[in-house]
Amino acid sequence: MNRPLDRTHDPNLRSWVTSANQPDTNFPIQNLPFGVFHRRRSAEPSRIGVAIGDSILDLAACGKVGLLEGLPEPLQAACVAPTLNPLMALGSWASSALRDRLSELLRWDERQSPPEANILVAIAEAELLLPAHIGDYTDFYASIFHATNVGKLFRPDNPLLPNYKHMPIAYHGRASSIVPSGRPVKRPQGQRKPPDDPAPSFAPSQLLDFEIEVGCFIGAGNELGEAIAIEEAERHLFGLCLLNDWSARDIQAWEYRPLGPFLAKSFATTISPWVVTLEALAPFRCPAFSRPETDPQPLPYLCSEENASWGGIELAVEVLLRSTQMRAAGIETIPLSRASFAQMYWTVAQMLTHHTSNGCNLRSGDLLASGTISGEAEGTQGSLLEMTRRGDRAIALPSGEQRTFLEDGDEVILRGYCEKEGYARIGFGDCRGTVV
Repeated sequence: MNRPLDRTHDPNLRSWVTSANQPDTNFPIQNLPFGVFHRRRSAEPSRIGVAIGDSILDLAACGKVGLLEGLPEPLQAACVAPTLNPLMALGSWASSALRDRLSELLRWDERQSPPEANILVAIAEAELLLPAHIGDYTDFYASIFHATNVGKLFRPDNPLLPNYKHMPIAYHGRASSIVPSGRPVKRPQGQRKPPDDPAPSFAPSQLLDFEIEVGCFIGAGNELGEAIAIEEAERHLFGLCLLNDWSARDIQAWEYRPLGPFLAKSFATTISPWVVTLEALAPFRCPAFSRPETDPQPLPYLCSEENASWGGIELAVEVLLRSTQMRAAGIETIPLSRASFAQMYWTVAQMLTHHTSNGCNLRSGDLLASGTISGEAEGTQGSLLEMTRRGDRAIALPSGEQRTFLEDGDEVILRGYCEKEGYARIGFGDCRGTVV
């Protein structure tokens, strides 16, 4: 399950792209996340790029000048595709082989000069697009702390439903409304019915919220009717991104019974543009969440020794907010939450395995979301619903404003990074969206 460490993880590696050697960069040579872009204000087609420092390595340009020669032909062809789907479909061997080649290409070596070809594009000059065609999207509910926090608001004496500790809970989301970081998010309209109103009304949502999550892109898929064993699950995962599951809580409260979320979730889901591969995350694997002894053990199909030992990921995630007034006054963002992905009750392997346990077929580029990442302590809640106790406790902003839910003009920024002594810091980049 855990990808082996190799020369690409060496913390002493340096790149001839000097910005990649800064200690606070999201994208050192040890990261090499994949994305899709084109130059701003250009008519050029989309192409695959790799983030390195403040630049993008253009794989199509690399292919044209022969820098990918020697790689298997299907892999070379996937590198010049307009989306990551063909590369994802090749499976984990392809991302590992390409990572090794790109690490060799980008590393500083005093014995040889960097390539003379024009293969870099400044991130500031690029428009970052969705990294893949996302055919299907499933949103899980894998944080027991989030599930408990939310459950207490509605069922104080019985916050968790009986099935929660036995299987990863999820619902099927809407792939068509997934948008890249930076795209404005239009406040949705819908039916709302406050408890004291005699009938519902149709109006813009007044309880707009965010949820910080991790998105997992499927690599090689499975055939319909063929389940994926937990020991093989991570071979079918390509990499991770950050995800904001925007939520209209007032619409959700009226519509969710008996079949769960619908229009309260389908108006927008924002993802970060860079997909960090499981190879890059290998140094940051950790044991799965330690369940209390009183909790039931998962059924055998959701258990493996390797998942217990390495199923977690030491990934810190943060939420920041900036209002229109704060921007006008030159006030920086205010941090709202910081939590750890290692505290999720269910691992990414368990989510994928359960998803396919009935024979459901996953396809390359499909997206699985973790559900809101929350911790047990104050300051680790991943949504305003939890932070404000469903609007009963306002958050003070440095501009003198208060927030219970999001107002027009509010910008929400999600960040994620992995840090561990002896290894390079791996960042995910920003996942941004502004409510309009």
